[in-house]
Amino acid sequence: MSAAVILTFSRPETTLTVTRGVGRLFQALNFAPLLEVGLPNGRRADVMGVGPKGEIAIVEVKSSIEDYRVDRKWGDYLEYCDAFYFAVAPEFPREILAEEPGLIVADGFGGAVLREAPHTPLSGPRRKALTLAFARLAATRVGVG
Repeated sequence: MSAAVILTFSRPETTLTVTRGVGRLFQALNFAPLLEVGLPNGRRADVMGVGPKGEIAIVEVKSSIEDYRVDRKWGDYLEYCDAFYFAVAPEFPREILAEEPGLIVADGFGGAVLREAPHTPLSGPRRKALTLAFARLAATRVGVG
């Protein structure tokens, strides 16, 4: 009988792995994802995605219990998206997370939405401004060669 192997990743590795999985999930859901997106209020979204109908989702990745407990800024993202999610690794104790946001569980290969986020539609002018900023950021990241 072999012993179970438990892999432990550092917080940066966990963040990278979960973020990669969220990006892949978003692509599978027909959302265009961008990582590390600055918002007008000075916050930075770990992942922001624009869906096929122009809907905007923001995901805050939580890499550990400590990361979640010390970071209570997630409410600052709500006015810049139609849907807000936490994303965690499969082994994260999900029962400690707030129940209001959506929930994604992800690893380096993909993810799954375990709880849909409440849909809170953005105003037209805010949506237009965010979509334009998102498009410009994506274009600058692609570069010209």
